Amino acid sequence: MRYKEMSGKEIVDVVHGSRLGILGQTDLEINEKTGHIEAFVIPNYKWFGLVKEGEETKIRWRSIKKIGEDMIIVESDSFE
Repeated sequence: MRYKEMSGKEIVDVVHGSRLGILGQTDLEINEKTGHIEAFVIPNYKWFGLVKEGEETKIRWRSIKKIGEDMIIVESDSFE
């Protein structure tokens, strides 16, 4: 699956039932040798999305359980 096919999908944590963000507003960790996505990096914002806080959530590719038409389902027990 290409990035443009995933862009704009909402990322949802199946364990806590919470919305984590929208792909396209996240950073990616990409393997330089293979070009494969290794993780989504979701920054934590405050002040209505204007200022980044220090902590960020890294979602490894293996944490993704399902990529649907509208959202990406992830399991938070395996986050970093």
